[in-house]
Amino acid sequence: LASVTLLGSPVLPLLSKKGDITIGGAFSGQIYLIVHTLFYRISNREFRFAQTMMFAIEEINNSSSILPNVSVGYKIFDSCGSTLSSTRAAMGLINGQERTFEKTCSGQSTVHAIVGASKSSSTIVLSQIAGTFQIPVISHFSTCACLSNRKEHPSFFRTIPSDYYQSRALAQLVKYFGWTWVGAVRSDNDYGNNGMATFIEAAPQEGICVEYSEAISGTSLYEQVERVVRVIKAGTAKVLVAFLGYDEMDILLEEALRQNLTGLQWVGSESWITSSNLALNRYSGILTGSIGFAIKKGKIAGLQDFLLQVHPSQDSQNDILKDFWEETFGCSFQSSLQGTKQCSGSERLRDIKNPFTDVSELRISNNVYKAVYAVAHAMHSMLKCGENSEAVNASCSLKSILQPKEIVKHIQVVNFSLQSGEKVSFDERGDPAATYQLVNWQRNSAGEPVFVAVGSYDASLPNGKQPISVCSESCLPGFRQAVIKGKPICCFSCIACAAGEISNSNSAECSPCPLEYWSNEDHNKCVPKVIEFLSYEETMGTLLTAFSLFGAGLTLVVSFVFCWFRHTPLVKASNSELSFLLLFSLTLCFLCSLTFIGRPTDWSCMLRHVAFGIAFALCISCILTKTITVVIAFKARTPVNTVPQCLASHQRMGVVGGTFLQVLVCVVWLALAPPFPHKNTIYAAERIILECNLGSSIGFWVVLGYIGLLAVLCLILAFLARKLPDNFNEAKFITFSMLIFSAVWVTFIPAYVSSPGKFTVAVEIFAILASSFGLLFCIFAPKCYILLLKPERNTKNHMMGRVQVNTS
Repeated sequence: LASVTLLGSPVLPLLSKKGDITIGGAFSGQIYLIVHTLFYRISNREFRFAQTMMFAIEEINNSSSILPNVSVGYKIFDSCGSTLSSTRAAMGLINGQERTFEKTCSGQSTVHAIVGASKSSSTIVLSQIAGTFQIPVISHFSTCACLSNRKEHPSFFRTIPSDYYQSRALAQLVKYFGWTWVGAVRSDNDYGNNGMATFIEAAPQEGICVEYSEAISGTSLYEQVERVVRVIKAGTAKVLVAFLGYDEMDILLEEALRQNLTGLQWVGSESWITSSNLALNRYSGILTGSIGFAIKKGKIAGLQDFLLQVHPSQDSQNDILKDFWEETFGCSFQSSLQGTKQCSGSERLRDIKNPFTDVSELRISNNVYKAVYAVAHAMHSMLKCGENSEAVNASCSLKSILQPKEIVKHIQVVNFSLQSGEKVSFDERGDPAATYQLVNWQRNSAGEPVFVAVGSYDASLPNGKQPISVCSESCLPGFRQAVIKGKPICCFSCIACAAGEISNSNSAECSPCPLEYWSNEDHNKCVPKVIEFLSYEETMGTLLTAFSLFGAGLTLVVSFVFCWFRHTPLVKASNSELSFLLLFSLTLCFLCSLTFIGRPTDWSCMLRHVAFGIAFALCISCILTKTITVVIAFKARTPVNTVPQCLASHQRMGVVGGTFLQVLVCVVWLALAPPFPHKNTIYAAERIILECNLGSSIGFWVVLGYIGLLAVLCLILAFLARKLPDNFNEAKFITFSMLIFSAVWVTFIPAYVSSPGKFTVAVEIFAILASSFGLLFCIFAPKCYILLLKPERNTKNHMMGRVQVNTS
């Protein structure tokens, strides 16, 4: 490359650092504003872009996962926002600093890729010059759709979406609000002219008419800016679409303030809509309420600390650091200047509020960060870093000559994610995915302008051309809107629906499910409630069934033993007729518990309580008759051998009479208010408890009370007969059995009342089984012991021996 010198002097970088790989940067470090006079100042925003690039490079150099053992350097030039200065910067980046008048040179650029510039016009010049030598250029802020032309810009990429999408999205936005009569103002450069041309082309398709379209540039004369403001002020359109760069917007606002231009709704482009420098109180009367598309915010960990460390002492020979310091703190390093305090160098950026160190709105700076990492990832792939070793920090195969064409190919296919999770890639035109935030200028509680994201736009989605303009995102199914105190009604938070309630998308209220339905886990559909009852399949039902069958089987075994020894004195003395009838009733008691298990039906509900009441009435009637027989037998004055003949008929009548009264109660109960299946939805809201409703609680408690009355009478009589002769005394065993029986059923009442759902049934079954086992063991276990293990005591003499002693 031949070294080129423009305007008589070589171009020197503002900031530089040597490395194995060098990335160039082109930013507008200085800008010129024409309001009343020409003056010079440092752009905090552009200077932050340059520092962000330096930060990203330092981060890469300190990383072992990307470009290990390869140092990355940088050369940053000032494009000054003009095409001429951009040309100077491009030549400086490509050729280097030295002058040469030789006819031959190495043919290699001093940089391997370029990040920049901030303006489309500057970037077009930069891309055309760099593209001639196939040097990749990645812009962070140039949005002109013309740059997507691969024939004219074969090595151009960008990390900001093309205006092709933004201009059409702005037209859709204007249509969304019903603004059909608008004015337009644009920057008189590639950015503004191309962007506004696309908007004016899309506007008629959306039914929008443009009253006027004016242009201004950063170098416009004062009279031209004044004329544009007069046109805007004289127009009848109350909506102004401003497709302006930051510099031109600043110029326009100064003149708008002077002419007191108010009452307009501003619709802005991404270049100025989130500019913190424009969000000043002096402009608030003009711009409050402005709306437009902005680049999505990003987060760069550690950047703020890096920016706070900027100090002139970092490079004492660097003028831009000194200029930045002097302008930031309003001082001068030259002691000869009158009326200006001298800079001491002890000033701290941390102590002041400055747009340079404000990282709350990292939009374009994040694009710079992505551009640097895109180059680094491309070089990492090109140098085959880590392919020769499994180690993470394996060395890269650094070549002596890196061909720019190869670098372009590798940048084209990069696809990676930043630490923040944001993905970076390019399409075939070098553009990223077109995503924007819809930003509205509002005031906070302190009255200061703030940027509030009220919507989004994603061109990659099927409905990407339709902008979304909402204060709050729509609530998903299963959530409801909750108004935020102090906010408009369209601003809300999303709260999950309560259990048993569902909602559709963006519902204001949750709807309760029908009585027999419940909400699913996502609260977007009502499903039938789970029906709960004590079944044979569950563990508790299986255990209770097993105990019930075991008790019935054990009772049958005892019956078989008594039948086998029915002619022995012990069985005869035990009143074999009542004993067999008692064993039969105990078998019914054990088996009636099975009617409480399983799905309740009309028949099972009536059967379970009736069978329970009659079986236990028969059982206790047998025991009561047996007790009365024992007492009478030992208290009677007639000979003992004549007593059974006297009582045989009476004991049958006693058993039948005691059972008949219970049968009568059950018949009346079933006739007047029989039990029936009932779906209980009150106790547990999320499930249905299928249970047997008593029909008449009085009927149930009368049945239970009658059994209790028989048991109490039996207990009293058995207690009175406890001192009868030991060898033939069932009274004490009956006493123990009745004590157990009474204890079980007295405990049953509070447990039955307080137990929930299917546990109510389980408690009732447990009481039936416990009391039945108590009667079986207390009354028949001692007899079986003598019959099976002590046959020598099963004699008439042994049965009557104690009686003879007592009557002698």
